[in-house]
Amino acid sequence: MITLKEWMEIVDYRITEGSDYQWQCYGPDAYCLDSWNGEQDGHSLSIIFDTKTQEVYEVQAHDYQRNRAYRLTNPDYLSDRDTEAQDRGVNKQEAWDDLEYIDLDVDDDFIQKALSIIADEDYDTRVQVPMDFSDEELLKYMTMAHEQDMTFNEFVEAALRAAIEQHKLDNSPVHHTNTDNPIDFPAPKTKKKKSKK
Repeated sequence: MITLKEWMEIVDYRITEGSDYQWQCYGPDAYCLDSWNGEQDGHSLSIIFDTKTQEVYEVQAHDYQRNRAYRLTNPDYLSDRDTEAQDRGVNKQEAWDDLEYIDLDVDDDFIQKALSIIADEDYDTRVQVPMDFSDEELLKYMTMAHEQDMTFNEFVEAALRAAIEQHKLDNSPVHHTNTDNPIDFPAPKTKKKKSKK
């Protein structure tokens, strides 16, 4: 999870508002800071953190110009936040006016998007996904990517897209029987044999 210092550097220490965080899911010492550029079609960034421990619970980046909202939440508190949202009858995904948050999992993904939003630059709207491979798996998958003349990132992205599409087709949770290879990577390309005449 990104730190309070990292967030302050992203917003260049420009704070426009602050208040006690009103929900209980992050504890009694949760505080929220906002950095808004003052334009209705501009941007704002928010951070919710603990005033005693400085632990960061959640960060948000709001791109009003492009109508996008990103959120990175400390995974240790997701369940508590979701439970409180349900108890309050609040749609935890709604950022504003029926626009839903895009939840991020990678600190650097949030940082890059936030910096681009502040600079009013175009940015990659895809969401980075953390992957954890053993050395043996990494070598195997890199070899498979090479055999298909793809970069490793392209290979993993293709595998994830294929898994998502399969999940949509199945309309049920994806079940894997092969625990050694839980990701269904693209099948290797086969070369067509020339027929002899």
